[in-house]
Amino acid sequence: MYRKLVAEALGTLLLLATVVGSGIMAENLAAGNDAVALLGNTLATGAILAVLITMFGRISGAHFNPAVTVAFLIRREIDGKTAAAYLVVQVAGALAGAVLAHAMFDLDLLQASTKARTGMGQWLSEAVAAFGLVATILATLKARPSAVAAMVGLYISAGYWFTASTSFANPAVTVARSFTDTFSGIAPVDAPAFIVAQFAGALVATALMAWLLKERRRDTDPLPTAGDDQKP
Repeated sequence: MYRKLVAEALGTLLLLATVVGSGIMAENLAAGNDAVALLGNTLATGAILAVLITMFGRISGAHFNPAVTVAFLIRREIDGKTAAAYLVVQVAGALAGAVLAHAMFDLDLLQASTKARTGMGQWLSEAVAAFGLVATILATLKARPSAVAAMVGLYISAGYWFTASTSFANPAVTVARSFTDTFSGIAPVDAPAFIVAQFAGALVATALMAWLLKERRRDTDPLPTAGDDQKP
């Protein structure tokens, strides 16, 4: 258990250090061009996700995301005690990652974001982002488990560009990004709606994938016979 919790905390810390740090670097180098800054932020985030999932997948499952942990809890692939512990260390690791990014760029360690991210389009975007992330994980685990790291990195990279919210898709990330007044920040007052939308999207994906990926009876399976439902 301790190894799993350390892996989740460390992985989420490095994820947020990358998200926030690359946003700072991108904004510094982009000379006011938000598209270039977003591209830099996207490439770094997608790349680190592939790396971290490959590193820690065999230890903790590499969730780094409370919405993903809740999805696996619903699927009964993780118990409630472990899920609760995961959520705590994910949020703690995310906050530590934001602080680490600030330290690397000689900024104030503790900040509150002033960047407004609100509105129906943003909330819908976060529901879609989280839905797609959980669907990507569950479907890829079924089709090709070895490809999960790459597929998650690619999905989030795409999500940065096709969603109006730039695809946070992660409640722990959202909490931490409300404590950075940099390129990747979100105002604390706007964070709760994002988190609700993320969990909603994840829950819908969990339910839909449970049906869509359900094993179906193969043609070679024996057909049921009369009285089978009365057998002990």
